[in-house]
Amino acid sequence: MQEKKHKLELDVQYPDTRLEASITPEMIERWVQASLLGPAELAIRFVDAAEGQTLNRDYRGKDYATNVLTFAYNEGAELADDEPTQADIVLCTDVLQREAEEQKKTVEEHVAHLVVHGVLHAQGFDHENDEEAEEMEQLERDIMEALGYPDPYAEE
Repeated sequence: MQEKKHKLELDVQYPDTRLEASITPEMIERWVQASLLGPAELAIRFVDAAEGQTLNRDYRGKDYATNVLTFAYNEGAELADDEPTQADIVLCTDVLQREAEEQKKTVEEHVAHLVVHGVLHAQGFDHENDEEAEEMEQLERDIMEALGYPDPYAEE
């Protein structure tokens, strides 16, 4: 059985080119599609620590680079079935490579998880409290399993 594909406009940007050869737009599209609940217009951008820190500081008031930032442009809006989720998802190459090494994961596994995480955020999922966190993490586990990746929250 083939999974349903949602209408997707995807722009993958590599201003930090370190992962451009190993994390392809085709891989990213597969991960995004697995995470979508409806149509979407998304940009996914790989940045270095300096750009990641600037974005995190300017938009979240946190002066450090983080692994993934999601800028959801229709956050909180009730979307019609054919109306796309619109978001920019920014992944910081320096942080995600360090985390993958620390967590003993491949960079591919970690990027796949961060893309799934970011796409869920774009669609209104959050982890501000324990209940929201459990729901979102379970969705992430289910999507990662469907994609053939291990549980991103499994302990060593």
